[in-house]
Amino acid sequence: MGPEAIGTGVTRKQVFAWGLWDWGSAAFNAVIVTFVFSVYLTDAVGDDLPGSISASTWLGWSLGASGLLIAVLAPVAGQRSDATGHRRRSLAFLTAAVVVVMAAMFLIEDRYQYLWAGLALLGIGSVLFTLAEVPYSAMLRQVSTPANVGRVSGFGWAMGYFGGIVLLLVCYFGFIVGDGDTRGLLGLSTDGGFNIRMVALVAALWFAAFAIPVLVAVPELPRTEADPGAAQAGFFASYGVLWQDLKELWTADRRTVGFLFASALFRDGLAGVFTFGAVLAVNVYGIASSDVLLFGVAANVVSGVAALAAGRFDDTLGPKTVIVASLVAMLVAGGILLVVSGPVAFWVFGLLLCVFVGPAQSASRTFLVRITPTGREGQMFGMYATTGRAVSFLAPTLFGVFAWLFASDRAGIVGLLVVLALGLAAVLPVRAPERDYRREPSSV
Repeated sequence: MGPEAIGTGVTRKQVFAWGLWDWGSAAFNAVIVTFVFSVYLTDAVGDDLPGSISASTWLGWSLGASGLLIAVLAPVAGQRSDATGHRRRSLAFLTAAVVVVMAAMFLIEDRYQYLWAGLALLGIGSVLFTLAEVPYSAMLRQVSTPANVGRVSGFGWAMGYFGGIVLLLVCYFGFIVGDGDTRGLLGLSTDGGFNIRMVALVAALWFAAFAIPVLVAVPELPRTEADPGAAQAGFFASYGVLWQDLKELWTADRRTVGFLFASALFRDGLAGVFTFGAVLAVNVYGIASSDVLLFGVAANVVSGVAALAAGRFDDTLGPKTVIVASLVAMLVAGGILLVVSGPVAFWVFGLLLCVFVGPAQSASRTFLVRITPTGREGQMFGMYATTGRAVSFLAPTLFGVFAWLFASDRAGIVGLLVVLALGLAAVLPVRAPERDYRREPSSV
């Protein structure tokens, strides 16, 4: 199969298998990084850590170091998977490595001596997971056609949201809920953090099980000559190839560079909405701490449904229209949140804000697919990961600056809106993909 045929023979089975990886990968994003294991490290394992540096600070430094490694490694890793024709092999290896790291978290007991090993596993897992996302996202072109890439991407994002919700509920009711020495419906002991360690093990098995279908159903990418010299270059020489490619890209099509910059900005703003949503819900709008998980579930549901629905607009109107409309709507909803108060208002306008996160994320991925030369998807998604990491400090920093300047967590919303506005301003001049989506028949 030549490069021109990639995606033309895709089946529904392959699309579903590809989406299952997103469903399974939520085990790392939602359970390990966001809601369970990282909280276990800071609130339990490192709770009595000696010294003046808190476990939360060490966590931040650990994830910061992993972000630096990702920024350095992602473009070359994607480039090499393209050039060698080993995209599926790369995805299999990196996914398996993430699963092993997650399973190893079962060994982290509730004692501060285990904090360093836990932080190391979390940092290594973050690097491996983000590198795995590069060949996975690059496969989007293999499992879609130009006429339905928006719907396929939206389906993947929705599967990720819903998979996270299902697994979180399973873990919460099965292993976490309750008080005393045993927790959850399974009555697991809390001694040494056993119940949380079991969550890590279950999450690893969950990811492994749902990652298998894409490795079976989607064939390996044929090797191409889209990036001459990349296949023969060694690891360090690959950076020279990458630099040459970037210079050629800047000369031939600055739109790609402009979009990578713009998307890095607004993706950081989108991430900030979920990062600080719980803080704002409790500290500003008076939502009970026990209800935050319910809001989180609702936020993921509306984002997933919206991503799925917006895929059709992506395919008919183009990804730029979806991105711009989503960012404008988020700025309006965020502006309203600045002046309203109370739990009901947050449920209404907070969820309205979340409605547009999924569509913007999904359309960002399809925009890059549509403008990337065939055979260089991995390299471009590696750059996508790198640019995202390069500005990932912006939303948290501006949230903190505005909250500090006005001595109010509510004012932190302004910081998030500033990042979203900068992303919108940066993406507006970027030329949309030229294809007329309405005239191309869809086979899936």
